[in-house]
Amino acid sequence: MDWIIGAVCAFIVAGAAYAKKSLTLSGCLAAVIMGTIYYGAGNLFWFGTLLLFFITSTLFSKFRKDRKQELEKSYAKTGNRDAGQVMANGGIGMFLVLGNWILPHPAWMYAFIGVMATVTSDTWATEWGSLSRKPPRSVVTWKVLTPGTSGGVSLLGTLAAAIGGALIGVGAFFFSWIAGIGGLSLLSWTCVGLVGGLAGAFADSYLGATVQYMYRCTVCGREVEVSEHCGHRTVRARGWTWMSNDLVNVLSSVIGGCLAIGLGIILAS
Repeated sequence: MDWIIGAVCAFIVAGAAYAKKSLTLSGCLAAVIMGTIYYGAGNLFWFGTLLLFFITSTLFSKFRKDRKQELEKSYAKTGNRDAGQVMANGGIGMFLVLGNWILPHPAWMYAFIGVMATVTSDTWATEWGSLSRKPPRSVVTWKVLTPGTSGGVSLLGTLAAAIGGALIGVGAFFFSWIAGIGGLSLLSWTCVGLVGGLAGAFADSYLGATVQYMYRCTVCGREVEVSEHCGHRTVRARGWTWMSNDLVNVLSSVIGGCLAIGLGIILAS
């Protein structure tokens, strides 16, 4: 029955997101499969946390979209998420819920909150940071960067990342309480989400500033994540050829999840 409930709920949410053009067709199908597994193999703790990330991030991607349109031309992924982006954001969590289903242990839950806090913090930082009136700075050199440059951080974006990660922690407490599975206290869960989310978000910025494959527009000279900009093909600027934006998201999620495991175990002892 849980699998049926999960499939129905996932279909409704993903279908609505597809209708609102927040998901492509491939992204919608991936979200249905993912949501079904999250609830079927897990419970409200897992599925609710996924929804908390997806709904808030989708709403923020639509907020003042007119001011973000120019910057979004530099990004490999935009608010209209495809299957690759859906899997990059929620794929690790799907394997964690399956791991807990097969061999239950609190460490799976800690890792999951760290991962979801990371993708939430990173998404919120991007969405809110793009609205900052002050230009971002490189997380490596602290030099002023052009808005939209990968690896850039801002005060507004960092604040949004902290709030997003903490929110996932707060959600974890209430979803676990409703699901009747117990776990950490409200403060402890909030700390796990806050620390894991910030660590993962900064790891994402660091990887984006150092090894992510980036292009340079031959027209405006901007460093971008896409192979075409200003109506012309871009050229290679830096980074490892195989280090895509999706892979950077996955690696940063792993970092946030690993840190959350350690912190969760400490707080639970």
